[in-house]
Amino acid sequence: MFDARLRPLIDRPLNAAGERLARLGIGANTLTFLGLAIGLCGSFAIALGHLWLGLAFVIANRLFDGLDGAVARVRGATPLGGYFDIVADFAFYVSVPLAFGFLDPDNTKAALVLVASFVLTGVSFLAFAVIAAERGEETAAHGRKSFFYSTGLAEGTETIIVFIVFTLFPAWFVPVAYGYAVLCLLTVFQRSALAVFQFRD
Repeated sequence: MFDARLRPLIDRPLNAAGERLARLGIGANTLTFLGLAIGLCGSFAIALGHLWLGLAFVIANRLFDGLDGAVARVRGATPLGGYFDIVADFAFYVSVPLAFGFLDPDNTKAALVLVASFVLTGVSFLAFAVIAAERGEETAAHGRKSFFYSTGLAEGTETIIVFIVFTLFPAWFVPVAYGYAVLCLLTVFQRSALAVFQFRD
Protein backbone atom coordinates (compact mmCIF):
# COMPACT_ATOMS: atom_id res chain seq x y z
CA MET A 1 0.00 0.00 0.00
CA PHE A 2 2.80 2.43 0.92
CA ASP A 3 5.69 0.96 -1.08
CA ALA A 4 4.98 2.84 -4.30
CA ARG A 5 4.46 6.12 -2.42
CA LEU A 6 7.83 5.79 -0.72
CA ARG A 7 9.77 5.13 -3.93
CA PRO A 8 10.29 8.82 -4.80
CA LEU A 9 11.63 9.48 -1.29
CA ILE A 10 14.09 6.60 -1.02
CA ASP A 11 15.24 6.02 -4.60
CA ARG A 12 17.66 8.96 -4.80
CA PRO A 13 19.77 8.12 -1.68
CA LEU A 14 19.59 4.39 -2.40
CA ASN A 15 20.69 4.82 -6.00
CA ALA A 16 23.59 7.04 -4.92
CA ALA A 17 24.73 4.42 -2.42
CA GLY A 18 24.24 1.69 -5.01
CA GLU A 19 26.49 3.48 -7.48
CA ARG A 20 29.25 3.75 -4.86
CA LEU A 21 28.96 0.09 -3.91
CA ALA A 22 28.96 -0.98 -7.56
CA ARG A 23 32.14 1.03 -8.17
CA LEU A 24 33.72 -0.87 -5.27
CA GLY A 25 32.93 -4.12 -7.07
CA ILE A 26 30.23 -5.26 -4.62
CA GLY A 27 27.54 -7.31 -6.36
CA ALA A 28 23.82 -7.23 -5.76
CA ASN A 29 23.66 -10.93 -4.87
CA THR A 30 26.35 -10.44 -2.22
CA LEU A 31 24.21 -7.77 -0.58
CA THR A 32 21.13 -9.98 -0.85
CA PHE A 33 22.79 -12.84 1.01
CA LEU A 34 24.39 -10.54 3.58
CA GLY A 35 21.00 -8.96 4.18
CA LEU A 36 19.38 -12.36 4.62
CA ALA A 37 22.06 -13.41 7.10
CA ILE A 38 21.57 -10.20 9.06
CA GLY A 39 17.80 -10.64 9.05
CA LEU A 40 18.03 -14.23 10.28
CA CYS A 41 20.43 -13.12 13.00
CA GLY A 42 17.79 -10.61 14.02
CA SER A 43 15.16 -13.33 14.25
CA PHE A 44 17.53 -15.49 16.29
CA ALA A 45 18.15 -12.57 18.64
CA ILE A 46 14.40 -12.04 19.04
CA ALA A 47 13.86 -15.73 19.80
CA LEU A 48 16.45 -15.42 22.58
CA GLY A 49 14.77 -12.33 24.01
CA HIS A 50 17.20 -9.69 22.73
CA LEU A 51 14.49 -7.54 21.16
CA TRP A 52 16.46 -4.32 20.71
CA LEU A 53 19.28 -6.18 18.99
CA GLY A 54 16.71 -7.99 16.88
CA LEU A 55 15.14 -4.67 15.91
CA ALA A 56 18.52 -3.29 14.81
CA PHE A 57 19.10 -6.35 12.62
CA VAL A 58 15.58 -6.13 11.15
CA ILE A 59 16.15 -2.51 10.12
CA ALA A 60 19.60 -3.37 8.75
CA ASN A 61 18.05 -6.18 6.70
CA ARG A 62 15.69 -3.74 5.04
CA LEU A 63 18.58 -1.40 4.26
CA PHE A 64 20.45 -4.21 2.52
CA ASP A 65 17.26 -5.16 0.67
CA GLY A 66 17.14 -1.66 -0.77
CA LEU A 67 20.85 -1.57 -1.55
CA ASP A 68 20.91 -4.82 -3.52
CA GLY A 69 18.27 -3.46 -5.86
CA ALA A 70 20.17 -0.18 -6.23
CA VAL A 71 23.35 -2.04 -7.16
CA ALA A 72 21.41 -4.22 -9.60
CA ARG A 73 20.08 -1.12 -11.33
CA VAL A 74 23.67 0.07 -11.84
CA ARG A 75 25.26 -3.23 -12.86
CA GLY A 76 22.22 -4.67 -14.59
CA ALA A 77 19.42 -6.73 -13.07
CA THR A 78 19.45 -10.47 -13.73
CA PRO A 79 16.72 -13.12 -13.44
CA LEU A 80 18.86 -15.04 -10.95
CA GLY A 81 19.28 -11.93 -8.83
CA GLY A 82 15.54 -11.35 -8.86
CA TYR A 83 15.01 -14.96 -7.77
CA PHE A 84 17.48 -14.69 -4.88
CA ASP A 85 15.96 -11.38 -3.80
CA ILE A 86 12.38 -12.62 -3.49
CA VAL A 87 13.41 -15.89 -1.79
CA ALA A 88 15.54 -13.95 0.71
CA ASP A 89 12.66 -11.57 1.38
CA PHE A 90 10.17 -14.29 2.21
CA ALA A 91 12.70 -16.30 4.23
CA PHE A 92 13.22 -13.21 6.36
CA TYR A 93 9.52 -12.37 6.58
CA VAL A 94 8.49 -15.77 7.93
CA SER A 95 11.46 -15.95 10.32
CA VAL A 96 10.32 -12.98 12.41
CA PRO A 97 6.89 -14.26 13.53
CA LEU A 98 8.45 -17.69 14.08
CA ALA A 99 11.00 -16.03 16.34
CA PHE A 100 8.23 -14.53 18.46
CA GLY A 101 6.62 -17.96 18.61
CA PHE A 102 9.85 -19.35 20.09
CA LEU A 103 10.17 -16.35 22.39
CA ASP A 104 6.81 -16.98 24.08
CA PRO A 105 4.69 -20.14 23.68
CA ASP A 106 1.58 -17.97 24.05
CA ASN A 107 2.49 -16.43 20.69
CA THR A 108 2.68 -19.74 18.82
CA LYS A 109 -0.81 -19.92 17.32
CA ALA A 110 -0.79 -16.28 16.22
CA ALA A 111 2.70 -16.73 14.74
CA LEU A 112 1.57 -19.75 12.73
CA VAL A 113 -1.51 -17.93 11.44
CA LEU A 114 0.64 -14.96 10.40
CA VAL A 115 3.17 -17.20 8.62
CA ALA A 116 0.31 -18.95 6.81
CA SER A 117 -1.06 -15.58 5.68
CA PHE A 118 2.43 -14.63 4.43
CA VAL A 119 2.52 -17.84 2.39
CA LEU A 120 -0.86 -17.11 0.79
CA THR A 121 0.12 -13.51 0.08
CA GLY A 122 3.40 -14.67 -1.45
CA VAL A 123 1.66 -17.24 -3.63
CA SER A 124 -0.81 -14.66 -4.94
CA PHE A 125 2.02 -12.19 -5.56
CA LEU A 126 4.19 -14.66 -7.47
CA ALA A 127 1.30 -16.20 -9.42
CA PHE A 128 0.23 -12.72 -10.52
CA ALA A 129 3.83 -11.92 -11.55
CA VAL A 130 4.14 -15.11 -13.62
CA ILE A 131 0.91 -14.54 -15.53
CA ALA A 132 1.66 -10.83 -16.03
CA ALA A 133 5.07 -11.76 -17.47
CA GLU A 134 3.51 -14.28 -19.85
CA ARG A 135 1.21 -11.54 -21.10
CA GLY A 136 4.07 -9.07 -21.49
CA GLU A 137 2.66 -6.65 -18.92
CA GLU A 138 4.90 -4.23 -17.04
CA THR A 139 4.65 -1.71 -14.20
CA ALA A 140 7.06 0.86 -12.78
CA ALA A 141 5.03 1.61 -9.65
CA HIS A 142 7.66 -0.07 -7.45
CA GLY A 143 10.66 1.00 -9.51
CA ARG A 144 12.56 -1.21 -11.93
CA LYS A 145 12.17 -4.84 -10.87
CA SER A 146 13.13 -8.22 -12.29
CA PHE A 147 9.46 -9.15 -12.57
CA PHE A 148 5.97 -7.68 -12.24
CA TYR A 149 5.21 -6.28 -8.76
CA SER A 150 1.48 -6.09 -8.10
CA THR A 151 0.28 -3.60 -5.49
CA GLY A 152 -1.58 -4.78 -2.39
CA LEU A 153 -2.80 -3.64 1.01
CA ALA A 154 -0.02 -5.57 2.77
CA GLU A 155 3.40 -4.93 1.24
CA GLY A 156 6.97 -4.61 2.47
CA THR A 157 6.55 -1.27 4.24
CA GLU A 158 3.51 -2.40 6.20
CA THR A 159 5.24 -5.64 7.15
CA ILE A 160 8.28 -3.85 8.53
CA ILE A 161 6.08 -1.45 10.51
CA VAL A 162 4.36 -4.47 12.06
CA PHE A 163 7.74 -6.08 12.85
CA ILE A 164 8.88 -2.88 14.56
CA VAL A 165 5.66 -2.83 16.62
CA PHE A 166 6.32 -6.47 17.60
CA THR A 167 9.79 -5.65 18.91
CA LEU A 168 8.81 -2.42 20.68
CA PHE A 169 5.60 -3.81 22.19
CA PRO A 170 6.00 -7.61 22.45
CA ALA A 171 2.94 -7.89 24.68
CA TRP A 172 0.85 -6.80 21.67
CA PHE A 173 2.15 -9.57 19.44
CA VAL A 174 -0.98 -11.75 19.41
CA PRO A 175 -3.60 -9.11 18.52
CA VAL A 176 -1.31 -7.32 16.05
CA ALA A 177 -0.35 -10.63 14.39
CA TYR A 178 -3.97 -11.67 13.96
CA GLY A 179 -4.89 -8.21 12.69
CA TYR A 180 -2.08 -8.19 10.15
CA ALA A 181 -2.93 -11.73 9.05
CA VAL A 182 -6.42 -10.45 8.21
CA LEU A 183 -4.87 -7.60 6.17
CA CYS A 184 -2.73 -10.15 4.32
CA LEU A 185 -5.79 -12.23 3.49
CA LEU A 186 -7.58 -9.11 2.28
CA THR A 187 -4.56 -8.50 0.05
CA VAL A 188 -5.00 -11.98 -1.45
CA PHE A 189 -8.66 -11.20 -2.22
CA GLN A 190 -7.71 -7.77 -3.58
CA ARG A 191 -5.03 -9.23 -5.84
CA SER A 192 -7.41 -11.99 -6.98
CA ALA A 193 -10.04 -9.41 -7.89
CA LEU A 194 -7.40 -7.49 -9.84
CA ALA A 195 -6.42 -10.71 -11.62
CA VAL A 196 -10.04 -11.30 -12.63
CA PHE A 197 -10.15 -7.81 -14.10
CA GLN A 198 -6.67 -7.72 -15.64
CA PHE A 199 -6.32 -11.27 -16.95
CA ARG A 200 -9.82 -11.72 -18.31
CA ASP A 201 -9.57 -12.49 -22.04
